[in-house]
Amino acid sequence: MDPEALTRRRAERARERRRRRRRRRLAAAGSLAVTVAVAIAIVIASLGGGSHPRGTAAGRAADRVSRSASSGHSAHRAAGSRSHAVRTGARIGPPTGHPGDAVAPILMYHVINPPPPGAPYPGLYVPSGEFLEQMLALKHAGYHPVTLDDLWANWRHGNRLPSKPIVITFDNGYRSQYTNAMPILRRLHWTAVLNTQLSGLPPSQGGLTDAQFRGLLAAGWELDTQGMSHADLVTEDAAGLHYQIDHARSVLQHRFHVPVRWFCYPSGQYDATVIAAIRAAGFVGSTTVVPGWASRDDNPYALPRLRVLAGTSGSELLSQVAAARSQPAPPGAYETG
Repeated sequence: MDPEALTRRRAERARERRRRRRRRRLAAAGSLAVTVAVAIAIVIASLGGGSHPRGTAAGRAADRVSRSASSGHSAHRAAGSRSHAVRTGARIGPPTGHPGDAVAPILMYHVINPPPPGAPYPGLYVPSGEFLEQMLALKHAGYHPVTLDDLWANWRHGNRLPSKPIVITFDNGYRSQYTNAMPILRRLHWTAVLNTQLSGLPPSQGGLTDAQFRGLLAAGWELDTQGMSHADLVTEDAAGLHYQIDHARSVLQHRFHVPVRWFCYPSGQYDATVIAAIRAAGFVGSTTVVPGWASRDDNPYALPRLRVLAGTSGSELLSQVAAARSQPAPPGAYETG
């Protein structure tokens, strides 16, 4: 074969190799896109009563996902059903031996569903479509959820956290936190904190079963408490405080074999007597309903939280989170009555 023909053949072979590599990359990208689309579609499909109105970011995302997933759902069903448990070791680094200075907003959610007719506090109901939009906005802004225990590890031992940590908390223990919120967070490989009460939830919302508690724990959630029955602790005597605080912690520890290091004030009510009882029960800190960002310099028994209400878009949530950073620390006592 003459040199010119050999050169042409080599060039043609090189072009064919490049074409094969491009086809493999496109096939891999298409498979990944379908897998991601199906995963989000499964999340949205599992949300039950949630809604994502057309025109919102969540609505547009859901529409795209639904169209993309329709042809590939069965092929990727097994992948979509795998557990994505978030482990502490994946969120934080080893201790440095020096106290850390991480600051983080702590978000407060309640029911992840539209409000039923006549709901006394409809603002506490965040539909799953809105919740999805909010989580995607936080992800796009670079936030990465950690737990309160993760924050504590940074403040006390210098364990490294992501550059923009945020804590996502859920109060009371509503079933929609398992059925609607957990699948969204699991698909993002994100964690959260459940502040549960052990009795007294309205029948329309129900409570979590032991199996659902264990499902949340397996997904990397931290379990903390609001007490036995969401009582106003400021009005309780010593026996009542012991029942609501010590007994609630003991029940959860023995039932689920978790430490339960943090308390969440029911309706945000607390004073010096309540703080002393929580400290004596062995909790390392408590969260309030006063907006702000949590830092090592705060009183650990009065950490601020930002309540997320119905009708909050993703961009609005980012603005509220940014504005909360300039808020003063929570007071030494808080009573709304």
